[in-house]
Amino acid sequence: MIWGRYVLAVGRQFCRCRVSSHIKRQYSFLPDEVKSLRTVVNPDISKIRNIGIMAHIDAGKTTTTERMLYYSGYIRALGDVDDGDTVTDFMAQERERGITIQSAAVTFDWKSHRINLIDTPGHVDFTLEVERALRVLDGAVAVFDASAGVEAQTLTVWRQAEKHHVPCICFLNKMDKSTADLGFSIQSIRDKLKANPVLLQTPIGSGKNFTGVVDLITNQKLIWKQKSVGDDGRAYEVKPLNELDDAAVLQEAKGARSALIEQVADLDDEFAELLLNDFIENLDAVPSIKLQAAVRRVTLARKGVPVLLGSSLKNKGVQPLLDAITAYLPAPNERHHDLVQWYKDDLCALAFKVLHDKQRGPLVFLRIYSGTLKAQTAVHNINRNSIERMSRLLVPFADQHVEIPSMPAGNIALTVGLKQTVTGDTIVLSKASAAAAARRAQNKADTGKKRGEHASVILSGVEVPDPVFFCTIEPPTMAKQADLENALNCLQREDPSLKVRVDPDSGQTVLCGMGELHIEIIHDRIRREYGIETHLGPLQVAYRETIVQHVSTTDTLDRTIGEKRHVVTVELSVRPAADAGGSCQVEFEEQTVELSPEMKEAVENGVHSSYLQGPLLGYPLQDVSTLIQSVHVESGTSLAMVSACVSRCMLKALKLAGGQVLEPVMSLEVTVGEDYLGSVLGDLAQRRGTVRDIQSRHDNKVLLATVPLAEMMGYSTILRTLTSGNATFSLELDSYEAMNLQDQNTLLKRMSGLL
Repeated sequence: MIWGRYVLAVGRQFCRCRVSSHIKRQYSFLPDEVKSLRTVVNPDISKIRNIGIMAHIDAGKTTTTERMLYYSGYIRALGDVDDGDTVTDFMAQERERGITIQSAAVTFDWKSHRINLIDTPGHVDFTLEVERALRVLDGAVAVFDASAGVEAQTLTVWRQAEKHHVPCICFLNKMDKSTADLGFSIQSIRDKLKANPVLLQTPIGSGKNFTGVVDLITNQKLIWKQKSVGDDGRAYEVKPLNELDDAAVLQEAKGARSALIEQVADLDDEFAELLLNDFIENLDAVPSIKLQAAVRRVTLARKGVPVLLGSSLKNKGVQPLLDAITAYLPAPNERHHDLVQWYKDDLCALAFKVLHDKQRGPLVFLRIYSGTLKAQTAVHNINRNSIERMSRLLVPFADQHVEIPSMPAGNIALTVGLKQTVTGDTIVLSKASAAAAARRAQNKADTGKKRGEHASVILSGVEVPDPVFFCTIEPPTMAKQADLENALNCLQREDPSLKVRVDPDSGQTVLCGMGELHIEIIHDRIRREYGIETHLGPLQVAYRETIVQHVSTTDTLDRTIGEKRHVVTVELSVRPAADAGGSCQVEFEEQTVELSPEMKEAVENGVHSSYLQGPLLGYPLQDVSTLIQSVHVESGTSLAMVSACVSRCMLKALKLAGGQVLEPVMSLEVTVGEDYLGSVLGDLAQRRGTVRDIQSRHDNKVLLATVPLAEMMGYSTILRTLTSGNATFSLELDSYEAMNLQDQNTLLKRMSGLL
């Protein structure tokens, strides 16, 4: 009754039913915690932690997140990925497939700290979700399968964290597995990630007998006793190590703590000085508070990564992980964010994710870097140069949200009413605020820009990877064409890695995505969420093109439109540029310096438009460098004609230079039993695969290879058949490589309809 009256009082229902094929579960917030979420966030920014959970597929990210929410008191019952009733996997496709597809944000409190957590996908098709989460987070927890160590996608997400300089904590999950290997996992972190693992715990027991850990910082045992089958792991014993304990546990803990102290002393000068002055003869006497402070400094400086142990599925080790998050990962004020300093106390936020809600419209996630965000206020979008009114402000909790009046700096907020804002946009208080920040940046800079220019105070957005697959999509009838276009526009705004274009020759709509699963999920969402039964064409690979020769050419455009005569003569050369890193370049010779900025921009536009379609199959070009040798323009000639002449000259040069098709080559990792290794190798040989290495991992073999993406269509089904379902694999884009002449000719014939 009390809870029922509370729901009526706040005017919202926070309960929801989660339905899977097997169970129906009542799922709700606890009343006291809802009150906590509804209050204005504690203004003490040092008590805020913005973190992400990242890992390879099936390492246990979502399960770990579920346990964090349960132990912090924000959910009543533990969900399970297999049952499809976890908080952060709320999409229908996520529950059915048991995978995370889109990142979900949840906010909860732990021991007086506010934690804003984002659970990210582990599949390479949704790597942009990880990228844009790490862009706005201050710290990350990397989850590992203790029996597998560093896997393929772990390496990818770790690189993303390194790119954004995000301090990390490692959590070795699944320590209850019989094949769990602490030494192997630590070594793989050191070898594959090139990181410096700082082990903070040692296990008590192994495999099914894993019962807890020894905390090396405090010299205490943390033991989870399984009192019943449904034990939730909330209660655990904390005891100091003593001489009556198991001799092997004592010896391992003592040696590990000494190694920890020595390792931290090597990484932190302040701690090393403390040891030399006070504890050089007795390392056991080092105070835990001093050691913990040193580990925190090492973590924030990204000189080392703390490593903790546990088993999320068995409800062991998650509470110490939460303690480590608050103890070692940085608060927002401990991270340096470029350009934010110019806004001082004015609002500055970055939009990093957009969701579409049927009732509320677009919901925009904002990371607030400075100032305070308030509901029912107008804000300025610098990127769009527009004023938008934010109607409501929410605290995100997966697919349920709590409305609040304001949110201070350092937090992640969900806003309603920002109609034009997209991923990567900078949101500020007003135009005047942006101009004032630009002036401060201008006055500080050595080489100034024009006063009032806003480019210097726009936060860096999110890098969107190029798609590798594409296919046509058609509505069931022409009457549904407008609905399909609306659905695709909404999905593109949510997911910038999804590209939609119209084929100029056929007029068909083309979907471009990051993989088979990505396009399959988009197709399924259009059917379920928008009620449109679309038809997909066959999946095709997004090739690239380049050139093989250095060619110079000249072209003249002489055209009269109305009473005006437009005359342009362009001389340029194109050459292969293997050192361009996959991009295309434009350079100007010295005699072109007299060209005006507007003329140069028109020339560059003409060159870049030519890079969009190669001479062989019309795929985008890469690794091409263009040198503009001369441009002669008669007076009265429009800039559009200059661009047209340059494009025509480029087309002529590219055809003379000879085209080369580049195909995407994937990095493949297959984990398979030794009995099936021969079958997998034989299949890879037929797919033009190149084996790089075969490693042993317990009773399995790990096959590392590179394979052309075109040969990997439907590979999951074939691999299941070859190995009787006893193998797993992961794919990641490695590079674009030139096709051999025979394969290229076959592709050209097939694309032209001759095969």
